Amino acid sequence: MATPKQMWEQQQSQMQRVKNSGIISYNGSPVNDDKEEEMSRSAVALFRAKEEEIERKKSEVKDKVQAQLGRVEETTKRLAEIQEELEALTDPMRKEVANVRKRIDIVNKELKPLGQSCQRKEKEYKEALEALNEKNKEKAQLVSRLKELVGESEKLRMKKLEELNKHVETLR
Repeated sequence: MATPKQMWEQQQSQMQRVKNSGIISYNGSPVNDDKEEEMSRSAVALFRAKEEEIERKKSEVKDKVQAQLGRVEETTKRLAEIQEELEALTDPMRKEVANVRKRIDIVNKELKPLGQSCQRKEKEYKEALEALNEKNKEKAQLVSRLKELVGESEKLRMKKLEELNKHVETLR
């Protein structure tokens, strides 16, 4: 069987012969009936060859499409089976997971008030710490003032004692 390229070349050759044959003369009258008949048969044969080639290619494409559709159907069936298996698949730990999730929800609910209480107590702690620091600062200032007063008092008493001591000595 001839390849599509060879058939195309044959068709082109026959077409060229038809063009070059001069079937119709310049004034439009037939030149030769035999030649014309041969050309008609050649053109019909050419047309039939082209039709056969088209039908053959059409059949090939149709077969390829059918084969592809068959593969697509198989793939669709396999995917549907896989989907069914996935939907049917149950988690063996599902019950335990559900219990743990519920427990987490309960703990979350308990955490909220504890967190708020902690924040309140932190605020109270900071306020108490600040008050403590203020009192410690005030105490430090008072202790410092006390030391000054005690120091001055000691100086004054020592001075007074020295004066009294001088008086006592002068009285002797």
